[in-house]
Amino acid sequence: MSSDNDIRAQRVAKLEAFRAAGVNPFPEKPFASEPIAEALKKPEGASASVAGRMVLFREMGNITFFHIQDRTGRMQMVLNKRTYVPTNPATDYKFWLKKLDLGDIVHVVGERVKTNSGEESLMVKELSLVSKALLPIPEKWHGLVNEDQIYRQRYLDLISNRESFERFKLRSKMIGAIREYLNGLGFLELETPVLQAIEGGAAAKPFVTHYKALDADFYLRIAPELYLKRALVGGFEKVYEIGKNYRNEGLSRKHNPEYTGFEIYQAYSDMYGMMEIWKGMLAHLCENVFHKWQFKRPEITLADGTKTGGEVIDFSLGWKQIRYKDIVRERTKEHLNGGDWFTLSKEEKIKAARALGCDVSEKMEDFEVTQEFYSKKIEPTIMQPTFVTHFPRELCPLAKLNAEDPTLVDIFECAIAGMELGPSYTELNDPILQREILLKQVGEEVYRFDEDFITSLEHGMPSAGGMGVGLDRLVMILTEAQNIRDVILFPTLKPQTSQ
Repeated sequence: MSSDNDIRAQRVAKLEAFRAAGVNPFPEKPFASEPIAEALKKPEGASASVAGRMVLFREMGNITFFHIQDRTGRMQMVLNKRTYVPTNPATDYKFWLKKLDLGDIVHVVGERVKTNSGEESLMVKELSLVSKALLPIPEKWHGLVNEDQIYRQRYLDLISNRESFERFKLRSKMIGAIREYLNGLGFLELETPVLQAIEGGAAAKPFVTHYKALDADFYLRIAPELYLKRALVGGFEKVYEIGKNYRNEGLSRKHNPEYTGFEIYQAYSDMYGMMEIWKGMLAHLCENVFHKWQFKRPEITLADGTKTGGEVIDFSLGWKQIRYKDIVRERTKEHLNGGDWFTLSKEEKIKAARALGCDVSEKMEDFEVTQEFYSKKIEPTIMQPTFVTHFPRELCPLAKLNAEDPTLVDIFECAIAGMELGPSYTELNDPILQREILLKQVGEEVYRFDEDFITSLEHGMPSAGGMGVGLDRLVMILTEAQNIRDVILFPTLKPQTSQ
C-alpha cells in the first residue's frame, strides 16, 4: 500500500505534467458555473456548466465516468473518447485519463444526457482543471472512521460524509432562521465585548489572558448578559446576541469550552414572555428549516457499556411546565416512602442522594445537594420539551425573587432530550438587592464584583425577561447528532505533539 508521501510524489509529478502541457493546475481565472442541483433539473440536450470535486472515477475503455460534487449535490460526468474534442491538443482523452485523480477539482461544460442505466449525467464537451489535489481524499465507502481524525481534519469529513456536510448546512440555516424570527419580533442584534475586564453573567471558570498594552488581565467572556442589560438601561428594549462564549471547564459529549450561545432580553417582559419566545422560535425552526416536528434522539453506548437514546422528541405535543420542587418531590417520593425531600435535613438529603447514586459531600450547601441530584438524576431523564421553573435563589443571583416565596427565583430552565439548553428568567432590576446578592457571591468566590453594572442599574433598568440558549445543544437535538463535536465545525481538541 502506498504511503501518503508516495501518493503525493506521484501527484506532484502529474502536476508538473499539467504545467508541461500548458495547463495551470491552480488557475487564477474564475469559472462560470451553476449549482449541480440546478444542472440536474435541466432537460436532456440542454447545456450546463458545473464545477466540483471529483469523488468517483471509472474507466470503461473509450468512455470514462466520473462524479463531481459541490455544495448542492453530486452528478455524473461522461467523458467519451470518440466525441471529446480538447481545446488544447495536449490534453486529449488519454491525458485526462492518466493525470486526473480523485480529489481534483474540475470545471465541466457539457450536454445533459441520461445514460443507458438511467442516470442523469453531463456529456463532457469542455474539461478544465481548477485545483490539483496533492493528497488523497478518504476512501469512498467508509470515509473517515477515526473519530479524532474526523474532528482534526473536518475538511476531509465534509468531503466524504454527506450527512456531516448537510448537518452544518442545517446549522447555518438554523442561525439564519433564529435571526429572522427575532428580527420579525422587533429585536435588534447587538455585539458586546468578548474580551472583558471583569468576568460576569454566569458562575464559570474563565479563560484569562494578559493584555500587554494595558498591562492588565482580561477574560474571554463567559456570557454577554451584563453588557446586554446595560443596553436595556440605554433604551434598547428588545436585544439579542449570537456569539461565542468561553468556559475553562471540561470536555464531554455535551460540553465544549468554546461554544456558541445566544441571549435575548426584552424590556417590560418576564419569564413567561420568554416561554412564548421559546415556543415560537422552536415552531419557526420546525416549520421553516426542518419541515417536521419529530426528532429522534440518537442511540449511543456509554462508557459503562449501557445504551441510551432512541426516543422521539415531539415538539407538536406542546411544552410541559413543572416546578423544580415538584419534580424533585416526584422523583424521590418512592425512595422516601412517600416522604417530602424538602422536609429532610441536609444530612438526610446527603444520605438519600448517595443511596440514589449521587456523588455528594458534607461540604456542599443544602441547595447544592438537591441540585446535584436534579442535574445528575432528573435532568437526563427529561425527554420532551419541558420548562422546569422556580429554582432556589442561590442558583441564579441575577434573577428576580419570587413574590410568593422569596427563597425561589422567577426562572425556568428549558430541558429537552436529557439536556438543559439554558436558563430564562425575570431579570432582577433592583440595584440595592442586586448589589447585596452579588457581594455575597463575591465573598463565596463565585463572581467578581462588577461595580459598573450596579451603577448602570442605579440609572434605572426596566423590568425585563431574559433568556440564554446553548445553540450547539439545540443543533444537536434538531440534527439528531450524538456529540456536541458533531455540530461544531472545528471543536476544541488537545494539541497534537510533534513526533
